[in-house]
Amino acid sequence: MNNSRSSSLFQSLFLSDKGTKVFLLVLFGLLIVIPAGNLLVPVGSTFHIPNYLVGLLGKYLCFALLALSVDLIWGFCGILSLGHGAFFAIGGYAIGMHLMRVIGPRGVYGDPVLPDFMVFLNWTELPWFWLGFDMFWFSCIMVLAAPGFLAFIFGWFAFRSKVSGVYFSIISQAMTYALMLAFFRNDMGFGGNNGLTDFKDVLGFDLKSNETRAVLFCLSGVALLLGFCVCRLIVFSKIGKLLIAIRDAEPRARFIGYRTESYKVFLFTFSAVLAGIAGGLYVPQVGIINPSEFSPLKSIEIVVWVALGGRGTLYGAAAGAITVNALKSYFTAIAPEIWLFLLGGLFVLVTIFMPKGLMGIQLNGLIKKKQTILLSDKDPR
Repeated sequence: MNNSRSSSLFQSLFLSDKGTKVFLLVLFGLLIVIPAGNLLVPVGSTFHIPNYLVGLLGKYLCFALLALSVDLIWGFCGILSLGHGAFFAIGGYAIGMHLMRVIGPRGVYGDPVLPDFMVFLNWTELPWFWLGFDMFWFSCIMVLAAPGFLAFIFGWFAFRSKVSGVYFSIISQAMTYALMLAFFRNDMGFGGNNGLTDFKDVLGFDLKSNETRAVLFCLSGVALLLGFCVCRLIVFSKIGKLLIAIRDAEPRARFIGYRTESYKVFLFTFSAVLAGIAGGLYVPQVGIINPSEFSPLKSIEIVVWVALGGRGTLYGAAAGAITVNALKSYFTAIAPEIWLFLLGGLFVLVTIFMPKGLMGIQLNGLIKKKQTILLSDKDPR
């Protein structure tokens, strides 16, 4: 009995719609093909996956996880956050601080404790908030805890004060802008304008080696897979039904006795943790983290990914993030001056003609197919 229930639950969560099955198959395929093509296929072969492509695709997977976190709160709870770039950046800084601490005497100035930028700025001792980041396990905890704690405090005050809609979007954007200005300051102790860079290794493995890049790519894919599965579990549970009720008619949900602010705080905090994980996996692959990641434009761009892919689908948000960033990589290489115009035009066209995003085309087709089947069943002939 338990086996049949678990089997039916698995099918309803991951095999109930075509989009989810395609997304999972593509993700599993990438996790197998990309590392194998890079490490096992000879360099001169046509089927060899170059090193830069492994890092680029790993970055796209991190962006997909970030888009997933925004779609969870926007698509299923109606919370439009324009500050999720802050949680992504905080997660990135947490792992970046560890990577700076383990450089030790191999830095430019050879200081065994202080990072190079602190020596350059004539700092004499390590700030208290850098303590513990020489330990990998502590840094991993902070990747989760730092953005989660900030989101919990911010969400607690915002949702308890009944802030919602466009007003929440504005104050979330103000939050990330304030953090950006703070992190730009040299006296904050996070590298100022230059941020944290020149990383050497993680857990003793060279970040520039092919094997390390392949492992980071796989970790990004696994994180995306697990994040997607957990999000599906949430939205298809009883809590998920309540979240949709809050999205569609929060006053009614509150009227029948639900403390909607508690559910919103929980979901907002969890989505921030997902964004922090994405940032923690992103930084070792790109080799730098600086305050520009806090830019409000970055948070707005995340919302564009979700809108173009199709909010309220999860896999649509991930696909939108990968698609938009692939186009960005291509057009910024051949015509960087027109990329923002193309992105803006694409967003306007999709918003007007495909309000459910690119994945909405598939959803509309499924709805029409079901309606046709129902009508044919009711036909007396």
